[in-house]
This record gives sequence, C-alpha cells and structure tokens, in this order.
Amino acid sequence: MAIHGPQLTLVLGGARSGKSRYAEQAVMASPEPWTYIATAEAFDDEMRARIAEHCGRRGGQWQTVEAPLDLAGAIAAAPPAQAVLVDCLTLWLNNLMFKNCDIDAETQRLETALAARQSPSVLVSNEVGSGIVPDNAEARRFRDLQGRLNQRIAARADRVVLLVAGLPMMVKGQS
Repeated sequence: MAIHGPQLTLVLGGARSGKSRYAEQAVMASPEPWTYIATAEAFDDEMRARIAEHCGRRGGQWQTVEAPLDLAGAIAAAPPAQAVLVDCLTLWLNNLMFKNCDIDAETQRLETALAARQSPSVLVSNEVGSGIVPDNAEARRFRDLQGRLNQRIAARADRVVLLVAGLPMMVKGQS
C-alpha cells in the first residue's frame, strides 16, 4: 500500500476542540476499512453518551477495538494495511494510572508498536497543561505525565496538529 501523507499524526487540543472529528477525517483519507481503537470506558451515563456520540459518527467501514489498557497490543494486532485511529491517549493514561501500571514501560510498548506500523496511524490526545495548576498532587502528576507522553509521541510523529475551537493549526509537518 502506498502511503499518501504522514505515517504518524498526533492530534492535540482541549476538551471539545474538535480533535476526534479532525482525526476521523484524517484517517478517512486512507482506503477503507479503518480501525478505531477506543480507550474510553463507560463508567457513567455522561461517558456513555460521549461514546455513543463518537460511535454515531462512524459508519460500517470502521472496525472498533476496545483497548482501555493494552493499547500497544491493539495497535500491533491491527491489520497492517488499515489506517488506525487511537482515541484517546489521555483516557489511556488515566486508565493506566488508575490500575497502577508502569506508565513508562507501557509508553515504550506503544512507541514500539507505532514504529512497526506500515499504514497511517492517527492518535488523539488532550493538551492539558495550558490551564491552571491543579490543586492536588495526583492531578499534577497526571498533567505532568500527559505532557511527557504528548512530547514523546510528538517527537516521533510526522505531523502534529493542534485543534483550537475546531480549527486545525499545524504544529509539525504538512497538512
């Protein structure tokens, strides 16, 4: 399969900035079918509604894989010729922290799985460090780990896009 465009794209932004919609469009520029790797877990009605909204935008060309913890395994198992969308790294990191996983080791596994991919991969992540300093140590730890994770993925990405109010701003690479 010829690759038209970036191999690895990181889509960043705040809550409700349009990250997921932008990432879906980026993946749909590749031949279908597409793999959607979901990291969210529906612990309450509000999260179930968010998940339903995301599912409602996708048609039958998407193959959904739920991977709240083993993101590297899900990426490695994705069909080699299919473009992959991971939505999102922020919830994945939250899940890892909640289960007391080795975040550095899981991030390394993620990087290894991404490096082995031969088709486009688009990863969504929140830019959480632009707001106020959290008032507790665990929230500050999460903010710091998210910033480091975003930096690691951005360093290896061919393209990094920041969404602000639904508008994409190219941070790295070409559109």
